[in-house]
Amino acid sequence: MSPRLPYTRLLALLLLASAPSLVYAGKKSCLVPNETLAHVNKNVCVTAHVYRVVDAANGTHFLDVCSPQTSDVDCHFFIVSFSQDEKSVGDLQSLLHQTIHIRGTVHTVQGRADIVLSNKQQLHGGKEKFHPNPQLVKSFSAENGGQAFKATNGTMGQHGVHFHHRGN
Repeated sequence: MSPRLPYTRLLALLLLASAPSLVYAGKKSCLVPNETLAHVNKNVCVTAHVYRVVDAANGTHFLDVCSPQTSDVDCHFFIVSFSQDEKSVGDLQSLLHQTIHIRGTVHTVQGRADIVLSNKQQLHGGKEKFHPNPQLVKSFSAENGGQAFKATNGTMGQHGVHFHHRGN
């Protein structure tokens, strides 16, 4: 038996033991709110302080993450939670005056970035709740032959849209 073998095993064990910390070190930390516009349509983590929880008349809730000193014009990020997600989100008032980490897809509304809070697991790195496209749900039915979309530049066939090509 070679005297190097125990050292090789020891090195291999050390590498295996450090692998999780190497993977963790490689992960990017959360963004701050003013960085979100550069990440539209990406699933990211954002760290933000909740200054206010605003309840709209229709049941939509907004988490204001801009300080009171920030003007509305300079506030470029907010978190929105819809009434249909109230049960899966929980009490949003408990987030007031807390610094949170939220994971979700960045969207834009009138030049501002937002993340939809649809599941309280998003506050712990979890995924957003799946919401089917309402237009797709409404238009996809057996009554209309199972067509999910109306083709404006072709006809619907068994395997999708068949486009009408015009000659040159």
